[in-house]
Amino acid sequence: MYNIAAVSFGELFLKGKNRGSFEQRLIDRIKYALKDYKDVSVYKDSGKVYVETQYEEDMDEILERLRKIFGISNISPSVKTSKDVDVVIEKTLELFGCLLEKKDIKTFKIKTKRTDKSFPIKSMDFNALVGGRVLEKFRSVKVDVHAPDVEIYIDIKKSCYISSERIKSLGGLPVGSNGRALLLLSGGIDSPVAGYMIAKRGVEIDALYFHTYPFTSERANEKVIKLKEKLEEYCGRIKLYSINMLEIHKAIREFCREEETTILARRFMMRIAEKIALENQMDMLITGESLGQVASQTMKSMAVIEDAIKMPVLKPLVGLDKSEIIEIAREIGTYETSILPYDDCCSVFAPDHPLINPKLENIKKSESNLNVGDLVEKVMSTLEIM
Repeated sequence: MYNIAAVSFGELFLKGKNRGSFEQRLIDRIKYALKDYKDVSVYKDSGKVYVETQYEEDMDEILERLRKIFGISNISPSVKTSKDVDVVIEKTLELFGCLLEKKDIKTFKIKTKRTDKSFPIKSMDFNALVGGRVLEKFRSVKVDVHAPDVEIYIDIKKSCYISSERIKSLGGLPVGSNGRALLLLSGGIDSPVAGYMIAKRGVEIDALYFHTYPFTSERANEKVIKLKEKLEEYCGRIKLYSINMLEIHKAIREFCREEETTILARRFMMRIAEKIALENQMDMLITGESLGQVASQTMKSMAVIEDAIKMPVLKPLVGLDKSEIIEIAREIGTYETSILPYDDCCSVFAPDHPLINPKLENIKKSESNLNVGDLVEKVMSTLEIM
């Protein structure tokens, strides 16, 4: 029934003189998401982007992919026609007939927007003309301009676009329009949600995964790769870096107090993440921390951990509770993978009684027992791109 999707922008209308570059980012993202479909064209017409396919049977899957693209506020599956009055009426009647076959419709409304003023009939007059033809052909329905069962939109531009629904999308900004950042991606529930939320603000993300093979399994690695692939449905291509933290954990266990393990290990993780981010021209780090959720996420713990680096850290989940984070994880499809029972390096080496109010001077004193620079370089030699 539908051969084209009309894409409406989210916040892009606020961008003024920069709007063109944001729109191009969005068009590039749409083309990337649909790259494996043949005979799909993407173009602009009077403030909207249109995605046209030669194969109507592909439209449902195209709509699903478009729905996951940041920067789009809503999508209208549409019928594209010429601006010939008789053709527009004929296609509107065909669309209405298809809708009647699928659901019980008692009332309707026609709404015309005439962007192209060369079209010979004014919008209100065309509403009446088309509405009259619908009433003639379909005797079981009547007009209701206030609360109709279905509203037919006729958008007259260079071509004419006829639609009957608007699918709400994610909004936000196109990925790549607002800098680059490195996500510390564990196998848990929180970090994939954090990456999703920052990507929604237009940030292009890559990810860093820490493991302690052979204490963490290949299944844990596979789990993180699946989470990355799920995020790519929304964020586009993500490069996943992998680092083996085993030597650092062994050194901490040998030379430092057990209760400091988590704080010290997190400081090393932040140093390594900052190093990778700087080497790859990224602007910030992203973590899935939620204030007070675990010992390393108290206010004092986070302050001590971040003292190890200079790069800013984005924490989109910091004010959310676990149930709110889980709800988002379910919505984006990462939850079922995140709860698979494969340990990450933090849980494997977690102390029985971790510090919740660490003192920076004590942590730095413990770090003086370690050769921090050599340890960082040693584990950096395990760097892989997964």
